[in-house]
Amino acid sequence: MVIEINSVADLPEVASKLFEFAGEQKIFLFNGEMGAGKTTFIKIFCKVLGVKDTVSSPTYSIVNEYEGTKNTIYHFDFYRIKNIQEAYDLGYEEYFYGGEICLIEWPEKVEELLPENFIKVEILILDETRRTFRFTKI
Repeated sequence: MVIEINSVADLPEVASKLFEFAGEQKIFLFNGEMGAGKTTFIKIFCKVLGVKDTVSSPTYSIVNEYEGTKNTIYHFDFYRIKNIQEAYDLGYEEYFYGGEICLIEWPEKVEELLPENFIKVEILILDETRRTFRFTKI
């Protein structure tokens, strides 16, 4: 699925479409260059999932936990990990294979640990306000 948006105001609709597209899938990988809007989009997606708390980037903590309507949501940001051992130390298996929703930024840093099935969310910058979102089931 490919969706082009013209402004941040379009993100709630994109988040709803991602929720519908995902079906029963609970692992989401977010790809896009720095500044593409991954965390901004995840904040909106968390609202669709029923999160009432403030959603923020787990850049330094690596993972944040939120309660949604039906699931616990784990939001990962692996940008700052120095090596794969940090993911092992975090206990990634309990998160990735525990049956809850995982939203993963910078998944390429832990590629060898990722589950076989997931939703890939690519965010491409077109210009300052326009983005293309591409959803793929893997």
